[in-house]
Amino acid sequence: MNNKLTAMLEAPASIDKLRWIMAQLRDPETGCPWDIKQTFATIVPHTIEEAYEVADAIALEDFVELEKELGDLLFQVIFYSQLGEEQQVLSFDGVIEKVCEKLIRRHPHVFSDTDLATDEQIKANWENEKAKEREQKNQTSSLSILADIPKSLPALSQANKIQKRCAHVGFDWSSIEDVFAKVEEEVAEVKAELPTGGEALNQELGDLLFAVVNLCRHAKQDPESLLRAANQKFTKRFEQVERLAREQHSQVENCDLAQLEAYWQQVKAEEKTR
Repeated sequence: MNNKLTAMLEAPASIDKLRWIMAQLRDPETGCPWDIKQTFATIVPHTIEEAYEVADAIALEDFVELEKELGDLLFQVIFYSQLGEEQQVLSFDGVIEKVCEKLIRRHPHVFSDTDLATDEQIKANWENEKAKEREQKNQTSSLSILADIPKSLPALSQANKIQKRCAHVGFDWSSIEDVFAKVEEEVAEVKAELPTGGEALNQELGDLLFAVVNLCRHAKQDPESLLRAANQKFTKRFEQVERLAREQHSQVENCDLAQLEAYWQQVKAEEKTR
């Protein structure tokens, strides 16, 4: 092992060291075969997975794990930057430069004398700045304000983003009561299509989900986070149902619905006493 390699391995952890590690992994002669064959496209699924693992660690308030997961997510940025530098299409320094410029420009109330006193004013300014960015990117106002919403976003997050964009230009319900009325209307339409089924029912179910996302947005809540929390709550409760079944020397698949419901209610009652 040469002296330069030894010195780098023993150097304190830093962004520069992380970038050096990435470069070694991609070295055509001495790097890792898996890392060498990766492309922008092949890394994307790993990036999405790492982002979800960060979210899980936060939901569990596992800050030891969060530190690790944030490191994994940071490594994704380093990986893309290395690929970009190799292909001479982008650089890590360019990534840093652009995010610094964007954050300063989008926060004039922090970095200049602009007075934005309320959350509503801050959000409006943020959306205005993003609209300017989209216009500059498109070089035309003829493209839809929805054109650059990522198609790969989870459906709830995508619906929420679509609705926020439309609300910013004034296309929105005036009150949460109006949204409730829309949800009730969609429920009725789903009920009407249930006997027939088919594509019409599918469309009405989709409309109902979209209306519920609107309800979450007007309640100033993130639908993706709400559903994830509901999933976790249900999972935790059902695991306790399984425990109760085992205590009775049984398995859930051998219990009838009445027994499972009794276990479920017992779990909920136990939660209230904690």
